Amino acid sequence: MFETIIQMLDSTVRMATPLILASLAGMFSERSGVVNIALEGKLLAAAFAGAAVAYLSGSAWLGLGAGILISILLSMVHGFASITHRGDQVVSGMAINILAAGLTVTLGRYWFHQGGQTPALSGDGRFAPIHLPGADAIHSIPFIGPIYSDLLSGHSLIEYLAFAMVPLSWFILFRTRFGLRLRAVGESPSAVDTAGISVVRMRYSALVICGILVGMGGVYLSVGQTAQFIPNMSAGKGYMALAALIFGKWKPKNAMFACLLFGFLDALAIRLQGVTVDGFTIPVQAIEALPYVLTVFLLAGFIGKAIAPKSVGVPYTKERE
Repeated sequence: MFETIIQMLDSTVRMATPLILASLAGMFSERSGVVNIALEGKLLAAAFAGAAVAYLSGSAWLGLGAGILISILLSMVHGFASITHRGDQVVSGMAINILAAGLTVTLGRYWFHQGGQTPALSGDGRFAPIHLPGADAIHSIPFIGPIYSDLLSGHSLIEYLAFAMVPLSWFILFRTRFGLRLRAVGESPSAVDTAGISVVRMRYSALVICGILVGMGGVYLSVGQTAQFIPNMSAGKGYMALAALIFGKWKPKNAMFACLLFGFLDALAIRLQGVTVDGFTIPVQAIEALPYVLTVFLLAGFIGKAIAPKSVGVPYTKERE
């Protein structure tokens, strides 16, 4: 039973990693007042760019750079439409999601001729697990050994970075001048503008940070977790990250715990596949839908009152003197 729990927690960490990064990305964006429903498309585009470049170059690091770059570019497109031209932020985000879903499959088929997939990554083309010092030596020690060797050790660099980003994001948002200005832009952009701070610059800065974080999450999906790109492999994780962000009330620590909960549900769904109850085999489709159904119930029943930034989703028009 203890080994099963450790395995489930280990799977939870792996499933929650892209959710945590995407959720933190959405937090920076929405704290600045920009709704970022485009997280799904950015995850998918970064996953494809990361896997394609990692395969062609043989370097996971170049793949990570490519994934982050394409994610930032899509963030700038989103910003150009919704900040510069004050377009509808939800429509702009959905357009990016649709573009990424179609373009990744089309380019994958054209470049690699494998039905939209990239070839499998190996060696330096993927992020290998990092084994912490002494993990093998203490593996046989009851309780402590499996926790250290199987749960804390053996994860890829991006997984460790995802959890390190949670306190770092909290510090940036709540303990720095930049974070104070960013939150102020999301609450009262006119007051920030009156103080001589550029609302446009702050919102674009938030979208750059968003692009970096969600780009890391997308690259993790293809280069760290699966070792290749598969069409539509994001599978709604961008939307789940937004749900976790709302569930966590736009706070880094709360959002992380929400992502871990959703990751656990995802890991549980994988473990329940093929389970038979009283001679009846539970349909795979029902198991795969379990995390999304439970996410809706959790949001509907347990979130309580979540107060979003006051100016989120509202384009800012500078007052003329």
